[in-house]
Formats: sequence, C-alpha cells, structure tokens
Amino acid sequence: MASYIRRRKFLATLGGAAAAWPLVASAQQGKKIPRIGVLWPNPPAMFDFMRQGLKDFGYVEGQNIAFEFRWAEGKLDQLPEMAVELVRLQVDVIVTLAPQATLAAKQATQSIPIVFVVMGDPVASGVVLSLARPGANVTGTTRMISEMSVKHVELLKEAVPSLSKLAVLWNPTNSSHAPALRAVEAAARSLSLPIQPLQVRAVAELDGNFDSIIREKADGVLFIADRSFSFS
Repeated sequence: MASYIRRRKFLATLGGAAAAWPLVASAQQGKKIPRIGVLWPNPPAMFDFMRQGLKDFGYVEGQNIAFEFRWAEGKLDQLPEMAVELVRLQVDVIVTLAPQATLAAKQATQSIPIVFVVMGDPVASGVVLSLARPGANVTGTTRMISEMSVKHVELLKEAVPSLSKLAVLWNPTNSSHAPALRAVEAAARSLSLPIQPLQVRAVAELDGNFDSIIREKADGVLFIADRSFSFS
C-alpha cells in the first residue's frame, strides 16, 4: 500500500511538472528581445564590426538581440523622419553615426537612450553639455576632432618644414567641422602657415577643389575627418 501511495504521489508530481513545461516554454518564447535602432546617414561597412563586437559579448542577432536599421542613403534631410519612426517602434536604444543623425534622434526622444559613435565634437555640436556630464539621454564616443586636426597641422609642418600653404577641406554641414576649422586656423597662425579653407559636402566636389588647390599653389592638404567625402 505504501509503495502504491508513493507511486501515485510521484505520478501526480510528474504530471504537474509536465503540465508546467509548456507554460515555461511559452514564457521563454514570449520573452522580449531588446531592439537596437540604428540611424546612420549611409549603410557603412563598419557596422559589421559593431555586430561582431556585440557577438563577442554574447549578443547574437536574432537570438537575444534585434536591430532596426534606418539608412538615409546620404539624404540627411530624411534623418528626422527616420528618427521619429524608430521612436514609434519603441526600440530600446538608438545608435547614431554623425552629428546630424544624433541631433535628429535627440529631437525625436528625450527618454530612449541614444549612443553616438565616434562623433567629432559632441559639445560644439550641441549634442551633450560636456564630456564629463553629457546630460539628458545622450552619450557616446568622440574622436576629439578639433584637437586631432590641430595635431595633424603640427605633424604636417614638422614632417615638411618647407610647407608654405595648407589647403584644408571641411564639410560645412557637419556641426563638428566649424569649431575644428577655427582650431586649425589658430594652430596655423601660431606656425605662420597660411591656409586655404575649402568646403566639401560630397565626393563629387573634390575635383573642383583640387583644381583650386593647384591654382593657389598649396603644397599641403588636410582633410578634416568626415564620411561624406571619404574614399571608402
């Protein structure tokens, strides 16, 4: 009799556990996968490195993380609408590249975290209050474009002491570039080095600018970093 009772208890326990299994499986299937909104001006190949980096930390696309991609194909005026769309989709975080994308995301939401990637000068661009205390819902990484551009001028002059005129290519639509250009101008003055600032909004404008460089007899060229006229 005791053995029979123990068997009944075991079967009852097993039956209860079996009944619970579908509920556990259902709960796991229904678990929300975090979604990352990606807002970039162009579909750059470097995003593959970000995807691999996340995978190295255990975040695998389609398993425990998902992406919502929005590429502007170089049409920067589309970024605000795309940012609003990502907010409407209720993504968990928005990753941006370029000041225009970051500012569009910042205007679209004050609650969803925004992470910008290697921005030139987030303070001068009006994206964050300061590097130490970004404030609001925005943070990210910077390449300190003003400081780096000044260092590039100094290195050029050190490498070529006879340098007599420096052409500087910059993009007026990039909010990081105006302060970087001012920093370059100040550095060039301290080195008694005349500069020739040339605006470049796209690769198509490079040919005309190089014609101008040749006419003005500049013997050095500095590109202020910007994807809109990169060669990649």
